[in-house]
Amino acid sequence: MTHTLQTPRLLLRPHRPEDLEPAAALWANPEVTRYIGGRPFTPEEVWARLLRYAGHWSLLGDGYWAITDRQTGTFLGEAGFADHRRALDPPFADQPEIGWALAHAAWGRGLAREAVGAMSVWGDTRFTTPTVCMIQPANTRSSRIAEHFGYRCFAEATYHGTPTRLYRRPPARPEAPA
Repeated sequence: MTHTLQTPRLLLRPHRPEDLEPAAALWANPEVTRYIGGRPFTPEEVWARLLRYAGHWSLLGDGYWAITDRQTGTFLGEAGFADHRRALDPPFADQPEIGWALAHAAWGRGLAREAVGAMSVWGDTRFTTPTVCMIQPANTRSSRIAEHFGYRCFAEATYHGTPTRLYRRPPARPEAPA
């Protein structure tokens, strides 16, 4: 079962087959992929991504959402939690990995921060382990967002030949209602 999240400006919802075209445009933009894989993705690779997202929800109960504008329904990006089973040292083990990518046109408006905030609250109710993320050192925008939500760099690593920083955030348990 998937969950839908809402913020003042965003709707984070499960992906749909019709998301392929805007998602392919997102992942074809070299500015978007500069720090995520380092190259644009083909529509075939993006379709595999969408199927992987659905698989995460089905098998693990968490996954990635399509980020859309609440008023217009415009596709703005993707974000969520995943278990990518990355070959890293140190390994992430069973810690959910948070990630986000927004269309270039959505940059600079605080939308990534808004989405990550909503996901962090959701994750705090779901996960009992720390959550992690990996961010290339030059990706200062994403580093600032991660740090804003309590992620702290705990290691430097190399992933597919590219230096990356590994961040971890302890679970923040919401207070029980009085």
